[in-house]
Amino acid sequence: MKKHLVFLALTGMLGSASAADIVGNAKAAENKVSMCIGCHGIPGYKASFPEVYQVPMLGGQSAKYIENALRAYQKGERKHPSMMGISASLSDQDIADLAAYYSQQK
Repeated sequence: MKKHLVFLALTGMLGSASAADIVGNAKAAENKVSMCIGCHGIPGYKASFPEVYQVPMLGGQSAKYIENALRAYQKGERKHPSMMGISASLSDQDIADLAAYYSQQK
């Protein structure tokens, strides 16, 4: 029994370490940005749901900022219905890829 608990604890630590080691691939994100460009790819675009606001441009933002923002939407710490729904569908690799892609844009 004790060996099982040690094994489970080690497995859990290895799983979380691998998620932190994910490296974003900007090239892979080219097939993932279609869900973003409808709002974030239009200069001066204003969304009207749930209220009217200026949609931020993602190009040139730091990868860390984009990763943190998407994870905050996933956790419900940031509240925007569309972004919460989109971020819920993203894997850790998707987030890293999108962050790498947009951080390299100008």
